Amino acid sequence: MRRGWKMALSGGLRCCRRILSWVPVLVIVLVVLWSYYAYVFELCLVTVLSPAEKVIYLIFYHAIFVFFTWTYWKSIFTLPQQPNHKFHLSYTDKERYENEERPEVQKQMLVDMAKKLPVYTRTGSGAVRFCDRCHLIKPDRCHHCSVCAMCVLKMDHHCPWVNNCIGFSNYKFFLQFLAYSVLYCLYIATTVFSYFIKYWRGELPSVRSKFHVLFLLFVACMFFVSLVILFGYHCWLVSRNKTTLEAFCTPVFTSGPEKNGFNLGFIKNIQQVFGDNKKFWLIPIGSSPGDGHSFPMRSMNESQNPLLANEEPWEDNEDDNRDYPEGSSSLAVETET
Repeated sequence: MRRGWKMALSGGLRCCRRILSWVPVLVIVLVVLWSYYAYVFELCLVTVLSPAEKVIYLIFYHAIFVFFTWTYWKSIFTLPQQPNHKFHLSYTDKERYENEERPEVQKQMLVDMAKKLPVYTRTGSGAVRFCDRCHLIKPDRCHHCSVCAMCVLKMDHHCPWVNNCIGFSNYKFFLQFLAYSVLYCLYIATTVFSYFIKYWRGELPSVRSKFHVLFLLFVACMFFVSLVILFGYHCWLVSRNKTTLEAFCTPVFTSGPEKNGFNLGFIKNIQQVFGDNKKFWLIPIGSSPGDGHSFPMRSMNESQNPLLANEEPWEDNEDDNRDYPEGSSSLAVETET
């Protein structure tokens, strides 16, 4: 009976946590909806008198608004990609590993298993990176998110403002969301500013629109400052081909720690996130190269790293393939373990 109550209480707490995790997203959605009303109706339709100016403002505003909301949607609802079954321990290996009491033997077992996989990063002590919650050998740049309760490929951080884990499958969308958010706030601020001055000087009548226009400028400037800092930081990460976690904790390779281990050069680093086809760089469509399980490394020569050689990279059997979804910082919470 007591056990049943504990299970019910635990389930209720998990349910409450899932519901509360959507509160930051709801706040952002409400602010965006209000900004849409304030800009379109209170500014463009009520305050702006010139028909030509109304049309120009509305056309450019909606163009930016579409991409802003599109990228936000993709950041929220593109599921984090998990390692495929090749990295999971088989039932037999799992039994052997759990029944083995000697740590040095367990460590050697993981080393033997990892030889069959394209893993080149290690723990700080030099051991194979293993997740004891998901029972898998972690691919390079993969980390376990305690909020999502899963291992995420090329995990960057868990962002409460999108209620999602940012990683290989949606990092491009997250960057685009930051870029269009900055542009959205900048556009609102620059077009509202002249009317803010007119209201301030008393050149326009003090009507209901005055409050919306004044507050709209304040909110746009406030978000712009915080977003441009965050966006600038992630631009720096992309230029170095780092994740947020790798910026705070230097990755360790078989040869030792190397903070620039994945740095391929500025252009190639950008292509690692946005792909080779530049026409897709501004559109929230998955174009990141690879499958998220292995990445080119600067320090590895061609014989060690098949991704830098002309030969074919490691392949899955056709029946082993699985489908995955397409592929902050004061505003993000890192929850890697």
